Amino acid sequence: MTTFAELHHRDEPLLLPNAWDHASARALAERGFRAIGTTSLGVAAAAGLPDGASETRDETLRLALALGSDPYLLSVDAEDGYSEDPDEVGEFARQLTAVGAVGINLEDRLGSTALHAAKIAAVKSAAPGLFVNARTDTYWTGDGEGTIDRLDAYQQAGADCVFVPGLSEPREIAALVRYVDVPLNVLYAPTGPTVPHLAGLGVRRVSLGSLLYRRALGAALEAVEAIREGRAPGGAAPSYGAVDALARRGESSLSGRSDSQRR
Repeated sequence: MTTFAELHHRDEPLLLPNAWDHASARALAERGFRAIGTTSLGVAAAAGLPDGASETRDETLRLALALGSDPYLLSVDAEDGYSEDPDEVGEFARQLTAVGAVGINLEDRLGSTALHAAKIAAVKSAAPGLFVNARTDTYWTGDGEGTIDRLDAYQQAGADCVFVPGLSEPREIAALVRYVDVPLNVLYAPTGPTVPHLAGLGVRRVSLGSLLYRRALGAALEAVEAIREGRAPGGAAPSYGAVDALARRGESSLSGRSDSQRR
């Protein structure tokens, strides 16, 4: 079992924050997170492309190249694998492994269960050591119908973990935990169960998805509105030098927080 896989089999669930660039990933690593994911929304937004439309393959690979050699475990959100051809998805997974990624997230978008299972099998064949988190959107964009059948197929295809974003009802979470043979991953929701509650239900991985990226954007908008209204913006802001050091892959620390800027 790989180190990343082991993090899914501990008493406390793996809390996986999602980064959108090198600086955000390094900042999270400095806060003690051993594993970090990417957010497809953050990648797409930075490139001016729609999320969930299979248009960010190159941008995702470039981000993985920038992050994969850093001292944390990297899992990449690869949307649906950016192809309907399982062999092409397997090749993309092999490329992710080559640049240092240890995990991949693949979503089914409520398409063909058999096709998604074939993609999972292709990834496990092309990159056997890559941890596959198989996502079903039955609760994200549907009413939950078909969840069990899809998870069964994805487990049988070789998925190391199953991800059901949008699932937040404790009884349904606990029932799925008892049913599946691999760790269950859920998406954290501010209005849903807390991480300790999810741990008690048996959840083994809690992802933050695009939440941190959206909160960062929200904080920026709040700050500029405060400035426009003649108020000092609230909240913490890392110094220019600290962020510059993160972006340069250099030694850095965000412990000293200052609003002073060189630019």
